[in-house]
Amino acid sequence: MGAFKAYDFRGIYGKDFDLETIYRFGFFLPSLLKADKVLIGRDMRVTSEEMSEALSRGITDAGADVYDMGLTTTPMVYYFTAKHHFDASVMITASHNPKEYNGLKVSRTDALPVGFDTGLGELEQKVLHEEVVITAPKGKVIDYPVREEYLQFQSQYHYSPDNLNIVIDCSNGMASILVKEIFGDKPCYLFDTLDGTFPNHEANPLEAENIVELQQKVRETHADVGVIFDGDADRVMFVDEHGDFISPDLMIAVLGHYFIEEKDIQGLVIQDIRTSKSVAEYLGKMGREMYIWRVGRAYAAMKLREIDGAFGGEYAGHYYFRDFFYSDSAMIAAQVALRVFSQMKERGVSVSQLIARIKRYANSGEINFTIEEKKAAMEAVKAACIAQETPETVLDFDGYRVEFADWWFNIRPSNTEPYLRLIMEARTEDLLKEKRAFIGQILEPYIK
Repeated sequence: MGAFKAYDFRGIYGKDFDLETIYRFGFFLPSLLKADKVLIGRDMRVTSEEMSEALSRGITDAGADVYDMGLTTTPMVYYFTAKHHFDASVMITASHNPKEYNGLKVSRTDALPVGFDTGLGELEQKVLHEEVVITAPKGKVIDYPVREEYLQFQSQYHYSPDNLNIVIDCSNGMASILVKEIFGDKPCYLFDTLDGTFPNHEANPLEAENIVELQQKVRETHADVGVIFDGDADRVMFVDEHGDFISPDLMIAVLGHYFIEEKDIQGLVIQDIRTSKSVAEYLGKMGREMYIWRVGRAYAAMKLREIDGAFGGEYAGHYYFRDFFYSDSAMIAAQVALRVFSQMKERGVSVSQLIARIKRYANSGEINFTIEEKKAAMEAVKAACIAQETPETVLDFDGYRVEFADWWFNIRPSNTEPYLRLIMEARTEDLLKEKRAFIGQILEPYIK
C-alpha cells in the first residue's frame, strides 16, 4: 500500500489501494478526528462513486453519519466543512493526476488540512493493522445539496468583465458544475462536460501539453485572457492575450490589486518558497510584506490562519483567502483576477503588459532531477554556491532557498517521488544560464 502521502491519500486505483482500504479508511476516520458526522464529496472520476459508497459504509459502520454532497469541487468541501461546523470531511479526488489515479483529501475542524504529520500517518497504521470491530449503532447517509448556497457565497466576488473576451478550459473536471453560473454565457468554454476519462487532455495545467488547446483558442478568437482549471477545481492558471502561460506565482501580485488596493485588507501575504522575488517587490510598493512558507495546502492554509494573513498563493496555482476560511478557492481567484484584468484594460493595459510590470527576473521554472540521495545533493549545492558568494538570506525549510544579490535558488526534495526540484531566478538571462550550468555540474554525480 503506497497511497498515504505527505498531504493526502492518493494512488493508482487497484494497485496502490482497493475498496477494502477505502472502507477501512472510513471506519477509522471518525474516531481519529473525534467526529460524529463526516462531510464527503467526490469528483467525476470513474471510480469516485464506488469509492464514495465504500467510504460511507466504513463511516456509518463506525457509528458516524455521512453528509453526502455528491459531485462537488474540492474547495466546496473546504467551505462547508468550516461553515457548517464539521469536525471531519473527505473529498474523493486525485486532483490533477491521470485518470487511473484516485484519492482522498481529508480536513478537520475549521477546514484545517490533515496531512501525514497531523493524522494521516496514524490513520495509515490503523488501516493497515487494526481489526474492524463494529460496536456502535450504524450511522445514516444524509443527502446534503449545497450548490445553491455556495453560488450565493461566490456571488460577492461577481464582476461583469464585459470588456474582456475570455476563454475558459474546464479540463472536463469539476469546474464545469459552477462556471456558467459564475461567469455567464459570454466566455468561450472548452471541455466543460464532466468526464473522468479526460478525453481531451489531462487535468494538470502545469504541464505544457495540457494548455495547448487553450492557447490556440485564445489566439484564434483574439481573446484577452485564457483561464484553465484542474480536475477538482482547487487550482487555476492563466494565459495572456498572446497565449503565453503566466507563471502562477506572479498571479499573487495581480490579486493584490483587489485585496490591497481596492479592499485594503490588512495582513501579511503568504507565498511558497518557490515564489518569484518579483511578487514581494511589486506588493511592497502597495505597502504589504510577504511571508514565505512551505509548499502545499497542508502547510499554507494552516500558516495563513496562524498569522491571520490577508491572502496568499503558490507556484502550483493554489490561492488562499482569509474570507474563505484560510483555504484555497480557484473560483475566487479567477473572479478576482478577471476583475483586475478588466479594470486594467479600461486603462489601456493588456494582460501581458500587466504581467510585464510585475515580472522583473529571468526564471528557470521548476526543474526535476531523478536523484535518490536527495539530502546529500542539496547540501552539495548549498555549500558550493555559498563558497562562491556570500548569501543575503538562507531559508532552510522545504529544502533550501538561498538568495544572493542578483540571483537565488530553491532546491527541495519531492515528498512522493525520487525527484530533487530546482527553481532559480536571476536579474539577467545570461546570469541565469551561468548559474544553472554551475548547479547542474554539482548535481551531475548524483543523477541516476
